[in-house]
Amino acid sequence: MGEDRRTRRARARALLGRTPLRLRLVAGFAAAMAVVLTASGAFVYWRVEYALDRRLDTDLVAQADALQSVVAADGSVPAGAVGTDPERTDVQVLDRRGAVVWAGSGLGAQPLLTPAEAARAVRGPVTVDVGTLLPISARPLRLLARPLAAGSPRVLLVGVRRDARDEALRELIAQLGVAGLGTLLVTTVVGERLARAALRPVERYRTQAQAIAAGASLVRLDVPAGRDDEVSRLGDTLNEMLAALERGVQRERRFVDDASHELRTPLTLLLTRLQLTLTRPRSVAEHEEVLRELQTDVAALSVLAEDLLALGSAATGTGEEAGDVARVARALPTTAAVRAPEPGTTPVGLADARLRRVLLNLVTNAEVHGAAPVRVEVRRLADGVVVTTVTDAGAGVAPDFLPAAVERFSRAGDARARPGAGLGLALVDALVAERGGELRLCSRGTHHRYQHRFDVACDHPDGGTTATVLLPGRPPTA
Repeated sequence: MGEDRRTRRARARALLGRTPLRLRLVAGFAAAMAVVLTASGAFVYWRVEYALDRRLDTDLVAQADALQSVVAADGSVPAGAVGTDPERTDVQVLDRRGAVVWAGSGLGAQPLLTPAEAARAVRGPVTVDVGTLLPISARPLRLLARPLAAGSPRVLLVGVRRDARDEALRELIAQLGVAGLGTLLVTTVVGERLARAALRPVERYRTQAQAIAAGASLVRLDVPAGRDDEVSRLGDTLNEMLAALERGVQRERRFVDDASHELRTPLTLLLTRLQLTLTRPRSVAEHEEVLRELQTDVAALSVLAEDLLALGSAATGTGEEAGDVARVARALPTTAAVRAPEPGTTPVGLADARLRRVLLNLVTNAEVHGAAPVRVEVRRLADGVVVTTVTDAGAGVAPDFLPAAVERFSRAGDARARPGAGLGLALVDALVAERGGELRLCSRGTHHRYQHRFDVACDHPDGGTTATVLLPGRPPTA
């Protein structure tokens, strides 16, 4: 039994899942409207029925009061006291068991109350309906039974016909049914139109997304301007997601292109060197010399691959926690002089692993392309911004090269003869930007900012090249 019930529920859920959302919305709206209309109709019917019954009860009380004076305490009625008035002929006098003691011509001699109802009427007034509203009864009556007198074992029963009252209620039921069905039909049609109009942008988004999935590029969802509803906000969010995905794809494509371009040359050189080595027999010493040369080339290739992978990873962001700039700077494997901040003001910046790569790349770049001494300074401002500067004493970089200095594989003309692939500053720029920081390069009196995130002025010496990294951090504690 339980298994069958679960199976039926699973089938019902599966069927509901295959039903279009528009139909589900319309069905739910129609069901809600049906409940509201039914409840409203029931309330109206109850109020009208109450008003009509109250009017009949008023007539019954007046009729009972008029007959109270002509009926004797033993239940007998003098001849001619009732007459032919219908309001006086619809009367019976009962004992406590419901037996008829006396009856007028209107109600007849058949008992209209059960013994239980008659027993209750001895104690107080009782209202009873005879006949049904639907199906239509031949003789619908509303009866009022009450004690003939205080403490009397007799019951006075008066009645009035309910034909007009029942006819009015049947007409009311018909009108409520027609009006309710009409209202339900109209509201269902309107709800279907509204659901269709509300879901039309979603269907349009689906069609456009399908085109994007099929390979269309630079396509965005058509979001109407000036609208700020749930569907338009969904479209804006999806457009932002598409833009982020395209940026990610472009980064990956660029990374693959850069890697294939830069790795092709050293790999070709390695293959050529190996082929030349195998062209003739060589001594052990000659083979060792070739292996040492190959080891140098492989080491350079390994460094290049590591830089490429680090650059690709920096573009994605890892969300690492912040580290200690001064501590990482002290631990750099370099001869550069380091000036730490004052005690108790430890600055906070990138995570140690990434921060170490930033500082090491800047210091290595200064030592290779600049001149000693290389100086690293770390300080923190009152608002918590960490300022790290790496300065060399070289001739400096050409000012016109500064805007392109952080592009991948970008190298100045006089730097092509020195080691490096032009990835160091590109990696620094990516790591700093990932953490919401800012990189600045200054040389020969020219200053260039690659992001504009901090309104902080930095002092730079006239000679050499100065790289400045600004990172958000926590304000110093008191």
